[in-house]
Amino acid sequence: MQLTMLDTQPRSYSMAVSATGASRLLFINAQVPLDEKEQVPEGFESQCRLAWRNLEAVLESAGMTVGNLVKINIFLADRNDRETNARIRHEMLGDHAPAQTIIVTGIYDEEWLVAIDGIAAA
Repeated sequence: MQLTMLDTQPRSYSMAVSATGASRLLFINAQVPLDEKEQVPEGFESQCRLAWRNLEAVLESAGMTVGNLVKINIFLADRNDRETNARIRHEMLGDHAPAQTIIVTGIYDEEWLVAIDGIAAA
């Protein structure tokens, strides 16, 4: 499989991604900031890092990494968390730049400040 990032933007996202030769797609449900004890950490930064770790765990269980992500959707409860979100996303993805959408919205549980879903290809 080959991923081609088209019109890559700063901070780890692209306007479009082309996946050729992919034999498997993984559609990842929104990962929320719940730990293994179903506890929610305080503060956006802790919640965002946990949601990313949960996304990574789903990818790993399917034999993939964040390098397989072709599309992510990030749901923020507060638009004031955009910069922190961008910084953490860049830390998690490095030079990998999947297509992305950020939506500021009410999230299912009022305690959650972020949720992340995605599509990966292998």
